[in-house]
Amino acid sequence: MCELFAMSAREPATVNISLEEFAAHGGLRGPHGDGWGIAFYDGRAAHLIREPEPASYSDWIPFVEHHHLRGRIVISHIRRASRGAVNLANTHPFSRELGGRLHVFAHNGMLENIDASHGKALGRFRPIGDTDSELAFCALLARLTPLWLAPSPPSSADRLTVISAFARELRALGPANFLYSDGDLLFAHADRRKQRDGTLRPPGLYQLARSCSTHPHGFDAPGLKVASTATTQQVTLFASVPLTAEDWTPLEQGKIVTVQAGTVI
Repeated sequence: MCELFAMSAREPATVNISLEEFAAHGGLRGPHGDGWGIAFYDGRAAHLIREPEPASYSDWIPFVEHHHLRGRIVISHIRRASRGAVNLANTHPFSRELGGRLHVFAHNGMLENIDASHGKALGRFRPIGDTDSELAFCALLARLTPLWLAPSPPSSADRLTVISAFARELRALGPANFLYSDGDLLFAHADRRKQRDGTLRPPGLYQLARSCSTHPHGFDAPGLKVASTATTQQVTLFASVPLTAEDWTPLEQGKIVTVQAGTVI
């Protein structure tokens, strides 16, 4: 199955060493060699890099690290193809405009018969590729459209209500771990995942929260460096599998965590 990674931070931060460890799963120490991508949010827009090649050998990985790309929200994905060819169109994360901002989505799992259940309720959104994941993203945005067409941005509670109901529908179709952001909030939904022993069971995602208030450059941990120019920083991370030796919290099946500026709300 694919692997997911996300970060929400109070101040823009880099995730270089986490990305390095994460990328090593993409064809080097893991079977996920069918493409990878990463999105760094900058306000309502995002730097988006995607490539239908193994992340472990990609020239883009050192580019991201050496250019110190920063973001308050970061979403990344490495792919093991289960539906759709290995090409750019099928590479996560996917993105679309809604309400004058870029929305980004990445999914881990397999959603059986989603074409029949959700394929006709896509509103103005259409998949470019052939994955069940992108179709699910388009269907989710169609559900969210009425909220984002209102005169003012929707409340976090209204957004969560729509996303929770949609996630519940996806879980009935198959494993539905996903990361979604509208540039303001980051939503992480945990479901089941194929574990190392071959069984399909929770946890589908892990969570880690860290803060610093004294070091001007952020904080270091084994296998993880979050760099920031801010004197105070709050960071929440999500990953399919723990990326460091720290105590990552496994998320129970069906749980959605909503994060804003590094803080769970």
